[in-house]
Amino acid sequence: MRVDLFDFDLPEENIALRPADPRDSARLLVINPGETDKLTDRQVFDLPSFLKPGDALVFNDTKVIPAQLEGVRHREGAGGQQVSATLHMRTEPDVWKAFAKPGKRIKIGDRIAFGAQGDVTATVTEKGEGGEVSLRFDLSGPALDAAIMAVGHIPLPPYIAAKRDEDAKDRQDYQTIYAREDGAVAAPTAGLHFTPDLFSALDAAGIERHFVTLHVGAGTFLPMKVDDTADHKMHQEIGHVSAAAAERLNAVRQRGGRIVCVGTTSLRLIESAAAEDGTIMPLSGPTGIFITPGYRFKAVDMLMTNFHLPKSTLFMLVSAFCGLETMQGAYAHAIATGYRFYSYGDSSLLFRKDR
Repeated sequence: MRVDLFDFDLPEENIALRPADPRDSARLLVINPGETDKLTDRQVFDLPSFLKPGDALVFNDTKVIPAQLEGVRHREGAGGQQVSATLHMRTEPDVWKAFAKPGKRIKIGDRIAFGAQGDVTATVTEKGEGGEVSLRFDLSGPALDAAIMAVGHIPLPPYIAAKRDEDAKDRQDYQTIYAREDGAVAAPTAGLHFTPDLFSALDAAGIERHFVTLHVGAGTFLPMKVDDTADHKMHQEIGHVSAAAAERLNAVRQRGGRIVCVGTTSLRLIESAAAEDGTIMPLSGPTGIFITPGYRFKAVDMLMTNFHLPKSTLFMLVSAFCGLETMQGAYAHAIATGYRFYSYGDSSLLFRKDR
């Protein structure tokens, strides 16, 4: 499909720079292609009223790490150069793939010293396209984790970082209340809306909660650089669906409950783990699933997600879920009525079009 089919104009004032307070007071646009009146304006704390006892919410419990590193590149016969690296996928205890700037000037064998004191060091061992490199650190395992926590910064999305600097509040705001598995470069932002009070209301309504893990990579921010979706290559991300989680979610499906994914990360992981008949299997490893209109969803019935970038893979995903025409109309309504977009913005609840 042509990428420009997924374009739209978004005014600057619709881009959120801070989250709603409290988190569950954010607006919620309910989008149901099966209804005559497809769009309903509510708030996130109204979520339980759209679910049924026995439905199951699926959350991504990944935890954002301060994966933005600033350092100096050293090379024999050359002076030091400022380098910025955004870690996006760990491949070994001492190796991370990263997007580096300025990427064109970095070479295999370069040494980079990160942090104000330059005491977190790595060697460039591979170089790919678009500034992607592999960094082998001198530290490994928990020692490397601690060093990254000490010198790194939260990698705010470019559309926020371009307007303001990261601050101490972002370390709390850009993290879900249930985050527990270190490894994400970006937050699973639909989950940012949940509060203890909302969890209590969902419990009272008989809605189950289940957790999977997909470590969101920096590739989620990369713009499409092709004209046709068939030419786009997704960056892989590491995910885990435990045997216990798969068993519990299959039990929900077997008794007629709905699988409701909180965030596109949870949806992509569940769909990666699902067999053709919809049975959810345990999974541990990389996924690069790319969902565009025409994809047949196997296991997920509903999706809660924030509003996405024009021409992004995530707007393509929601268009596959609800239909492109439906989502174009929904986004036009959201923009006209002042919904706040992107990571710190408002949310939407989508019913699958072919449910």
